[in-house]
Amino acid sequence: MSEGTAPEASQKATAREWIGLAVLAMPCLIYAMDLTVLNLAVPSLAADLRPTATQLLWIVDVYGFMVAGFLVTMGTLGDRIGRRRMLMIGAVGFGLTSVLAAFSTSPEMLIAARALQGITGATLAPSTLSLIRVLFHDDRERTFAIGIWVASFSTGAALGPVFGGFIIEHLWWGAVFLINAPLMAILLVLAPWLLPEYRDETAGRSDFASAGLALVSVLAAIYGVKKLAEGSEPVLALAAVAFGLLLGFVFVRRQQRLADPLIDIRLFSLPAFSGALAVNVMGLFVVMATFLFIAQYLQSVLDLGPFEAGLWTAPSGIVFAIGSVLTPALIARVPRVKVLVGGFLLATVGFAILALAPASPGILTLFIGMIVLCIGLAPVGTITTDIVLAAAPKERAGAASAISETSFEFGAAAGIAVLGSLFAVLYRASLGLSDLPGLAADDFVTVASGIEGALDVAQALAPEVAERVVLHARQAFMDAFAAISLVAALFSAATAALAHIFLSEDETP
Repeated sequence: MSEGTAPEASQKATAREWIGLAVLAMPCLIYAMDLTVLNLAVPSLAADLRPTATQLLWIVDVYGFMVAGFLVTMGTLGDRIGRRRMLMIGAVGFGLTSVLAAFSTSPEMLIAARALQGITGATLAPSTLSLIRVLFHDDRERTFAIGIWVASFSTGAALGPVFGGFIIEHLWWGAVFLINAPLMAILLVLAPWLLPEYRDETAGRSDFASAGLALVSVLAAIYGVKKLAEGSEPVLALAAVAFGLLLGFVFVRRQQRLADPLIDIRLFSLPAFSGALAVNVMGLFVVMATFLFIAQYLQSVLDLGPFEAGLWTAPSGIVFAIGSVLTPALIARVPRVKVLVGGFLLATVGFAILALAPASPGILTLFIGMIVLCIGLAPVGTITTDIVLAAAPKERAGAASAISETSFEFGAAAGIAVLGSLFAVLYRASLGLSDLPGLAADDFVTVASGIEGALDVAQALAPEVAERVVLHARQAFMDAFAAISLVAALFSAATAALAHIFLSEDETP
């Protein structure tokens, strides 16, 4: 295919395009594996590096924020220098930064490595989705290809806990990152053979100033939220939130003035476009944080090993993968808005079931709630992505893909940051350290930092004191888990209403 050109919309894809889709799915699968593996690695990582509660949250979600901050810029840059070339540059960077993360020796080093992973990861996602737009021009085939693309994330999420749990039990937590390097090498070999190059000769300049504004705005606001959750330095925390909001306002005004903005603000005037992004953000906001808590619940409360915990969470990824692939057939028979509304209402039921898990013995209630919410949310990514991608002109597919992917990353990272911070507050409030006499001052701080810290402290205490510490920490965790699950249920129900209001079928492209 020549650069800057595309076949007619009616042209059907050949075997080469479908094999190319498999190549594009590879980095998406690796990304999802990397994210879910890290959830399972939290207990062993915390025991080794001893991060604070805030550092642990940054380790988990700084990757997502850096990806979200650079996605649109990298999508636009890919339109200029070539989307396949951008994908290959990202593969090299992602492999190298994964090795750096694997051998991190301190919380600060791991946070920095994860941030660099996010910057390089931002070159992968918009390239994969925008190349799908180049490969597939038939509407039905493109929707199906997007379903495969979304399913690759879900498949990675399903495989990650199983392989990651096995790796953590037999090696060390850093080994979960090393799998990325050889797979990125395979991508570098296959991409030139199977993927077309595409660049937009009329693409504007990449606006790195706007990218910096967006990134600093989000990080400042989230930093303030996390400081508020810690209960320390409230003046600094509020100032950080205010500063972030101010930069966000400056960013929007800048986009309105630029001839070639980083984000075309005019697209957000379309109810279907902005509504689809909002629905996507809200869905990821609740589900990614919830799965982080579920991974901790399985290991730190139910005392399962990483591999066994991975086996229990793997079906959720399978449900997402199957649901994503079946979504095109479903929306051919049922209006999209009804699928979204029904899905979020079903997810609301799933979150409510999760809230009952701490009061139920064993793992069954937790597992049922997890599967129910996954069934409800499985179609969301495919539907919202197709709405956004179909609304954009072909020459802006890279930027539109990046906006869509940004909603995934921002929703996931924001959910982990905000709900994770709220979870920390609820955990400390429920802990009742006054009922734990015999602890040194430093031990009090560690126990209050999170359940992993409490379990670590308990190992060095006298048996009777250790038993009380573990009992209180696990009960506090379960109380916080139940409360957060109810919060997620409320968010899910609100998103169902949002989808009903803004995504009427006649507005869907």
